[in-house]
Amino acid sequence: MRIRSSFFSSIFLLSSSSSPSSFFSSRFSSSLSAMFPGANGDLKSRVTVVGSGNWGSVAAKLIASNALKLPSFHDEVRMWVFEEVLPNGEKLTDVINTTNENVKYLPGIKLGRNVVADPDLENAVKEANMLVFVTPHQFMGGICKMLKGKVTGEVEAISLVKGMEVKKEGPCMISSLISKELGINCCVLMGANIANEIAVEKFSEATVGYRESREIADTWVQLFSTPYFMVTPVHDVEGVELCGTLKNVVAIAAGFVDGLEMGNNTKAAIMRIGLREMRALSKLLFPSVKDSTFFESCGVADVITTCLGGRNRRVAEAFAQSGGKRSFDELEAEMLQGQKLQGVSTAREVYEVLNHCGWMEMFPLFSTVHQICTGRLKPEAIVHYRDHKA
Repeated sequence: MRIRSSFFSSIFLLSSSSSPSSFFSSRFSSSLSAMFPGANGDLKSRVTVVGSGNWGSVAAKLIASNALKLPSFHDEVRMWVFEEVLPNGEKLTDVINTTNENVKYLPGIKLGRNVVADPDLENAVKEANMLVFVTPHQFMGGICKMLKGKVTGEVEAISLVKGMEVKKEGPCMISSLISKELGINCCVLMGANIANEIAVEKFSEATVGYRESREIADTWVQLFSTPYFMVTPVHDVEGVELCGTLKNVVAIAAGFVDGLEMGNNTKAAIMRIGLREMRALSKLLFPSVKDSTFFESCGVADVITTCLGGRNRRVAEAFAQSGGKRSFDELEAEMLQGQKLQGVSTAREVYEVLNHCGWMEMFPLFSTVHQICTGRLKPEAIVHYRDHKA
């Protein structure tokens, strides 16, 4: 019996007495072994998580719990950690491997006894045939350069990275960057996912966007799904990825509204206008983007949760409360304890795309957010976005 990814599959997984992994393992165990033979010729897949921040650590926790249950995966899940020295003089990787906890970016949460932190990127990925990328998007160019020529064989990737690179010829999505630089297929996972809530196993959803094989997408669904984290595949990589990228710009706008105490009506209006600009820009950049994608977790749900509780909203609120006198760099360092904002840099990248393509007047809210972030406009301009020319 094939259960399609839908509302009914969610009910099935929530109500079934058996775990979701037992259902998926029976369906995919043999096919996974054939599709993804390990680097040493064995028939089990090896997973490496490239990144170890807040969301990266939660991703490792999700994957590690399933890797232990699924016969088609090796138990060990490697996690590449950008090495840091903690205030007590200990190395972050040593502490993670000793305590099974990322004490800097996800304190108080056990990652799973099978998660192994590794500060050597090349060593972390060398035997893996399933790579999970989850770092701030501004670091992905450098990471791909370090891995170029080091990733060989039948390797699949998935990107949880929110952002884009802007080049002279136009924007380059992170999944496309990974595919181009490493020569591997890359899916994406986006959704209404505040990492700390998933870490304590509060119910959430996510969307896997895929370009080629539905079977590969189902494999990623299998690897991430738990009773509290429900994942749906969608045949629309660009749509899913752009939702995850652009919603951070909308969250910055929502933060300005909160910081100026403009109220819920204003915030709802800004969120709706932002979602409209998200859809319009996505379809201009990639005409294949589906309208239905914006009704998945990666779309309207992610806009809602990010504008209510995300770090971009929170820091933008503080920026507006200061009247724009404190820089985002200063606030990021003070408020995020080493984590990175995505919305400000994404707003700049979007602005560059709009300027390059001559689309500035079509996207006044996106344009205004960038101009506020750079000090050209005051935070109050967020509700007068139609009055300002770039």
